Amino acid sequence: MKQPGPDHPITISREGKRVRVQFAGKTVADTTRALALKEASYPVVYYVPRADADMALLTRTAHGTHCPYKGDASYFTISGGGRTADNAVWSYETPFPAVAEIKDHLAFYPNKVDEIKVG
Repeated sequence: MKQPGPDHPITISREGKRVRVQFAGKTVADTTRALALKEASYPVVYYVPRADADMALLTRTAHGTHCPYKGDASYFTISGGGRTADNAVWSYETPFPAVAEIKDHLAFYPNKVDEIKVG
């Protein structure tokens, strides 16, 4: 486990604006409670509370990854409207303490959904 710091900063804040995720004409997530995670020089990632996502559109997959700063990620495939996006969603179900706020949240690959609209 690595700690965020000056060489690899991670900040988490409330987005404050509405975040909506669209896929195949369906709203996969719609929330005003998203978290914005800024990590080093990577683009901002929006983490949506699971309670504000349509979990019926998601199917857990066997795929997993490990981040030395956040922990082990599990993945979900989105299905709807006759389309499927494999491993399009990830979640840190037991994140490391430094990023504990993202527990019970989902993040979406922008290139695997139709739109992530903020505002």
